[in-house]
Amino acid sequence: MSIHAVPAASFTFSDRPVEITTSTGLLSGDAGLLPIRQLDERLGFTAQLAAVIDDPRDPTRVEHSVPEMLRARLYGILAGYEDQNDHDLLRTDPVFKLVVGRSPEDADLASQPTLSRFENAVSIKSLKRLRDVFIDQFIRSFATPPRHLLFDLDAVDDPTHGHQQLTLFHGYYEQYQYLPLIVTCEQNDAVVMASLRHGTAHAALGADDDLEYLVGRLRAVWPNVQIEVRGDAGFGMPWMYEVCERLVLTYTFGLAGNAVLYRRSAALLAQAETQFAANGQPQRLFDTFFYQAGEWPAARRVVVKAEANGHGTNRRYVVTNRSGAGMYPEAAYDEYVMRGESENRNKELKVGLAADRLSNHRFMANYFRLYLHCAALNLLICLRQCVALPAEVASVGPRPVASAERRRGHNARRRLDPLGEGQPETWRRLLIKAAAEVVVSCRRIVVRLSASWPYREFYQRVCAVV
Repeated sequence: MSIHAVPAASFTFSDRPVEITTSTGLLSGDAGLLPIRQLDERLGFTAQLAAVIDDPRDPTRVEHSVPEMLRARLYGILAGYEDQNDHDLLRTDPVFKLVVGRSPEDADLASQPTLSRFENAVSIKSLKRLRDVFIDQFIRSFATPPRHLLFDLDAVDDPTHGHQQLTLFHGYYEQYQYLPLIVTCEQNDAVVMASLRHGTAHAALGADDDLEYLVGRLRAVWPNVQIEVRGDAGFGMPWMYEVCERLVLTYTFGLAGNAVLYRRSAALLAQAETQFAANGQPQRLFDTFFYQAGEWPAARRVVVKAEANGHGTNRRYVVTNRSGAGMYPEAAYDEYVMRGESENRNKELKVGLAADRLSNHRFMANYFRLYLHCAALNLLICLRQCVALPAEVASVGPRPVASAERRRGHNARRRLDPLGEGQPETWRRLLIKAAAEVVVSCRRIVVRLSASWPYREFYQRVCAVV
């Protein structure tokens, strides 16, 4: 084997030497970004984001526009290049030049220092306008006014490893961190709101204000929409109940156990233990009652789940104002448990799209970077919805009830529709990471994919629908 014709380790194939050399052509390993750029253009997705970001620079001396830098960062995150440093190499990539709107033969894209100045120059007014763009895009995602919307609130730990502003040590997570608040919608999986908070913030800090702003925006467009909110015990706070009741929202929040709740549910737990001892089958029993904590102005309905199985016993509580919870406590609790699907969006943000790399020094710059990662996820969600197979094609039977059956059902759908159900890494493997040669002529720009690429069928499918 040889590199640049310099002898290296001895290697032959059918008595012929194998040599590795460089190509003089314009090559890229991320050609799968091009159909995503086509969808972006059709939706006006990043154009809407870029339009609300202030640019304090002298326009006569600008080499890299806000839309160019925004697209470079957004598509870099989608392709797995989450750091600004990555763009010191990507700035010469012909596909990245195409997706930001330049010819492959044009000057190089923005470098890391330029992108760092871009992120650090963001203003509070720009961040507020970005918040509105996220809500505007969410509203436009519905072809007809929805009758019901369900939002999940999640506090996401975001570990930090430098000297970022407002990064603080959190005793529960045992790390220096930020604690972003993410609001997602069950109906379309979109990140509707995102707020960056200091590392020791309470899980529900500011959630009431964000919720009130979101509900006001939505009801200005859809006055009759029914809105439901879910959150874990971190959001089971008096101010969250009060804002939901004042805004006439349906809510279900986790509730931490205490001595009073333990006494009220002791008989249910004893029944579960007795039945498990009698037949050896795992028991899962439910009850409901009204409970008033000391700081609550009135009693609220609590649903309790008591379990007994080979691992021991377990009790969980939720507080809810769902109208049917009194008659169907199990259904009310299982509806709350389904919020676990929203945590998959958090997993996609943190693991798939590296939203925990908020490594700028300034807090406001990291706030902007959080928006970049959430926007990348929303663009991917739009793409998934475009290419997902019809329900009758990807169906694997009736909706399963048990958690094990749900997992099997999800896995079966992922096998049938890997793009429509795919995580970010799946999209990179099947679409984005496509090697290509870019040929520029006076009449056109040709992107040549390998005819033997095993995932070419997926590429053609995406191009056909976007």
